[in-house]
Amino acid sequence: EGYVGSVVISELLNKNYNIFSIDNLLYDQNNKIRSYFNNRSYNFKNIDIRNNYFNEIDFSKFSAIIIFAGLVGDPITKLYPEESIEINENAIMKTIDHSCSFNNDNIIFISTCSNYGLIKDDLYANEEHELNPLSLYSKSKVKIEQYIKSKNSSINSTILRFATAFGLSERMRFDLTLNEFTKDIFLKKELEVYDPDTWRPYCHVKDFAKLISIVLSSPKDLIKNQIFNAGSNQNNYTKRSIIKCISKHINFDNLIKYLPKGKDARNYKVDFSKVKNMLGFKADYSLDYGVKEIINAFENNKFININKDFQNYGNYKIFSEKK
Repeated sequence: EGYVGSVVISELLNKNYNIFSIDNLLYDQNNKIRSYFNNRSYNFKNIDIRNNYFNEIDFSKFSAIIIFAGLVGDPITKLYPEESIEINENAIMKTIDHSCSFNNDNIIFISTCSNYGLIKDDLYANEEHELNPLSLYSKSKVKIEQYIKSKNSSINSTILRFATAFGLSERMRFDLTLNEFTKDIFLKKELEVYDPDTWRPYCHVKDFAKLISIVLSSPKDLIKNQIFNAGSNQNNYTKRSIIKCISKHINFDNLIKYLPKGKDARNYKVDFSKVKNMLGFKADYSLDYGVKEIINAFENNKFININKDFQNYGNYKIFSEKK
């Protein structure tokens, strides 16, 4: 029920999938799931995967398990390191084991391109590139990838290393680079940009949903025990080039301060040839599209209370207790 997951739900419901969603709503996003309640193909359980109630769910009735669960991003995992290990490692391994205990071995695990960490040379990291996780968040993702690989002889897994997400979602986040930059510049706020020439790959949430739909419909022998970088080569950007993209649509003066040596040392370009060549995936949405749709949302007063309720628009803190 998170930022990307809620978009995936919409995509799969439109393709006539039956959805059984498990979430403990730790970001207090109850209001984000109401639009699905009247869809007979959608079921939701407010359950924390750390809790024993989770063991009561019969995984044998599902055709696939998509694992989005976790504290997502470097800031939130730094703020809650113990909970991060508990959720992003221990509970995810338990989820994988629980699924396999019902002989449901069709697992899609959502990982991250942050696993590549820091690439000093002007290289593009493909799926075989050495992993260099710098944060607790990415180290946990690598650990789960390794755990899945240790079971490759007995499960049918697909690992998707997501690029940095952007775009509109029912559970909107403005603590992601493009979304945050566009919001602040539109609202005429001063924006401090550290290490503006470091590279990252980006991908629209709708394209992530499209890719998951492709994986679900692909022949098993094509996706079994495969790792795919999820994104597109044309969406490798520096922070400075994102600002330039936004400047095409918003006039701003002296709002941007470029600063060196931020706390985030990540710098990587990513090669997305494999997912294109093997699965025929091509991203439909550019960063320019993402900027325009966010501007349009603000112009139509979609986020009129954002200054008051900003913590509801990102992974800033945990609100909910375990269920």
